[in-house]
Amino acid sequence: MNERDLAAALETLRRGGVILYPTDTVWGLGCDATNEKAVERIFTIKKRPDHKSMLVLMENPALLDRYVEEVPEVAWDLIEITTTPLTIIYDRARNLAPNLVGEDGSIGIRFTREAFSAELIRRFRKPLVSTSANLSGEKTPAIFSEIADTIKQAVDYVVEFRRDDPTIAKPSSILKLGRDGRLDIIRP
Repeated sequence: MNERDLAAALETLRRGGVILYPTDTVWGLGCDATNEKAVERIFTIKKRPDHKSMLVLMENPALLDRYVEEVPEVAWDLIEITTTPLTIIYDRARNLAPNLVGEDGSIGIRFTREAFSAELIRRFRKPLVSTSANLSGEKTPAIFSEIADTIKQAVDYVVEFRRDDPTIAKPSSILKLGRDGRLDIIRP
């Protein structure tokens, strides 16, 4: 990870741009999760129907209350004990781009421990959209070289870090957490 790469990604996000970046799971398309126009661009790049949701990537659980109106107590335990990437869908999102929030008011949030994305989010001081770097309905690329050129050309900045990493990535587990603490497994 180098400073120039981080600075370029950060500047792109601050301008409302879209980046292609490594996460704790698969390579993702990312933007400012509070910027409605930037979120719309990701829907356009992916050719994704706007009623389909995307998740938010954060690095500091202490900020969760800023983006979720009421965090069930069990969420804090899940965040603390998980050892693998875990996306939790919460009811009643707030302070995020309206077109990012599900029709039912929910939002999926994951806390990254991956070095680049965590440092980028820490410096940006806002959550990032994180959605797989593929066209809607197509196979999720497991490594950078599998990402379609059309995706790479559509973004404003492609992060250099980990492009040559041969590690096969997998998407996160997904749990839906109701305000009453009810837990539904969406993807194990």
